[in-house]
Amino acid sequence: MGSIFKDKEFFSTMFRLACPIMLQNLMFSSLGIVDGLMIGQLGESAVASVGVANQIYFLAMLLFFGITSGTAIFTAQYWGKEDIPRIQSVLGLSLLMSVFGALVFSLVAILNPAKLMGIYTTDMAVINQGSKYLQIVAFSYVLTAVTNSYSTVLRSTENVKLPMLVSLLALSLNTILNYGLILGNFGLPALGVVGAAIATVSSRLLETMFLLVLVYRRKLPVAAKLSNLLNYKVLSIRQFFKTTLPVVATEIVWSFGITTYNVVYARIGTESIAAINIAGTLDRLIFVVFIGLGNACAIMIGNRIGAGEHDIASTYGKKILIFGAIGAVIFGLLMLTAINPLLSLYKVSADTIAYTNKILIIMACFLPIRALNLIMLIGILRSGGDTRYAFFIDAGVIWSIGVPLAIIGAFVLNLPIHWVYLLIMTEEVVKLSLGLYRFFSKRWIHSLTVPA
Repeated sequence: MGSIFKDKEFFSTMFRLACPIMLQNLMFSSLGIVDGLMIGQLGESAVASVGVANQIYFLAMLLFFGITSGTAIFTAQYWGKEDIPRIQSVLGLSLLMSVFGALVFSLVAILNPAKLMGIYTTDMAVINQGSKYLQIVAFSYVLTAVTNSYSTVLRSTENVKLPMLVSLLALSLNTILNYGLILGNFGLPALGVVGAAIATVSSRLLETMFLLVLVYRRKLPVAAKLSNLLNYKVLSIRQFFKTTLPVVATEIVWSFGITTYNVVYARIGTESIAAINIAGTLDRLIFVVFIGLGNACAIMIGNRIGAGEHDIASTYGKKILIFGAIGAVIFGLLMLTAINPLLSLYKVSADTIAYTNKILIIMACFLPIRALNLIMLIGILRSGGDTRYAFFIDAGVIWSIGVPLAIIGAFVLNLPIHWVYLLIMTEEVVKLSLGLYRFFSKRWIHSLTVPA
């Protein structure tokens, strides 16, 4: 194991790619905590309403993530061959699919917000507040789709700093506007959850505009003309969809599993869904490290496979898994020490605080397993083009193990929220076992680049 940490070139590349992504996600999660604290001043119904409404955004984001994950697989391998025309064509396909999906989600959220909210909760106060938030924030979905597509391709071509800087600007604006519009500061009206929605749409608009201006002014490889974006003849469309559709299907099927979890949490009680949302803020803050590692892993492995260096790709996977496991243990311990300081900031009921405390302890204990699953599935299997097996692990396990255990725990055994969450963690153990088996078999490596 000692020789792993002597590879200076490997770690230099990994940190060069991972750190900007970590910083971007850290900023996103940190400001998410600040935003949550602002909304938390409005009470449990406000926290729950925004949390439930954002489940629709969560579903949309997972669709975008599925599409852009497939896009990243091809982009990383084409970048290893320095094939710019195909990279631009892949970006065009990503934009087409993402924007279409965003329009569908936006229309449904704008036209039927109360019905969507009613899927998750029967609390009318939560439904009423959440519906107002959802109708406004739905206008940001298309903007997010465009930004995600360009940012993903930029990162896969090893330009990780530009998406980070643009995102930090937008997130900072979002927090400032939230401070003004939620609580009524800077002479602005106190609009509560409606103010939070307006702030989100405004910051997303700025983010999209700023990113596109910089990309095309600098004439980066992704600054494609419309004709190049639509030039699908340079691609093997069949191979693209054969690889990408399992990723999209994974995110959709998996996301409905996560949605089912949130329905279960909400049906247990408003305190339960509020506790999950509060715990999630710290969990996301810690998890940014492994999101960065997973993305760096995907870029590095994809580049090596595209260049035909399969043994190096496999070695990279081993190194990042070992490094990720060590890091996850350390951050799990840090997470435990941060629980009490975090909970002291929320003005919610004693029951909500107690539930959140227990959920966070479970999250911290299972952090190493969850982190390795992220690196394995996104950073290794998907980047190697092994998307169908990744679908089997990610989507199959959540519905065959996680969802049944959640339903049994909540509605048959009538367990409190933290015990239901612990049962769900069984899913993560099974996923890791299947993932490691596949990794060491080396059957996950597939070269997706095709001759011109």
